[in-house]
Amino acid sequence: MTDENSSLFQSLQHSLVELTVAYDSTVEAFSRALEMREGEPIGHTHQVTEVAVNLAKVLGVSTIDLAHIRRGALLHDIGKMGIPESILKKDRQLDKEEMAVIRLHPQYAYDLLFPIVYLHPAIDIPFCHHERWDGSGYPQGLKGEQIPFSARIFAVVDVWDALISNRPQRKAWPEDLAIDLIREQAGQQFDANVVDAFLNRKIRKKVTKPFV
Repeated sequence: MTDENSSLFQSLQHSLVELTVAYDSTVEAFSRALEMREGEPIGHTHQVTEVAVNLAKVLGVSTIDLAHIRRGALLHDIGKMGIPESILKKDRQLDKEEMAVIRLHPQYAYDLLFPIVYLHPAIDIPFCHHERWDGSGYPQGLKGEQIPFSARIFAVVDVWDALISNRPQRKAWPEDLAIDLIREQAGQQFDANVVDAFLNRKIRKKVTKPFV
């Protein structure tokens, strides 16, 4: 390789790194904006993302795919930007019609992210983390291994975090009760292998602060 070609190659590599950093900074900014809109403590989504990435490592996910999981986890609820605040912040149980609106957010996430080619490998978590192992989830009703592996991983972390956090409609659960529910839902809501890794490896931690 000539000096000129070598210089060009290094310049292109540097530009690619800068572009990747810029994209990832934008992803994190989106996640912080959603936290602010929903009233979550700043940093909450990042903390949940770290738990999901740690779980993925335990399950043998490659380094390249870990980066996609990180981006997908940071953007997991980006579709809620399309949900009215009156529903997101309602301080009592949602009715049937409101639940139907909430269940649109994975599709909103897909519609928002799909035009961004860079984020195609990260879409599985925002689009599929509410699918259930037994096929009763949404929005597509996927079952078992039809559900992307990254979404199966994040689903366990997402529910765990929701259970141990205060929400507008209810108080946080004690950790032991949350563990019991996660265990009971193995093979129903969740991939049993993912649950086993989550409960038996020391990667769990209370990652959230009270809802404010």
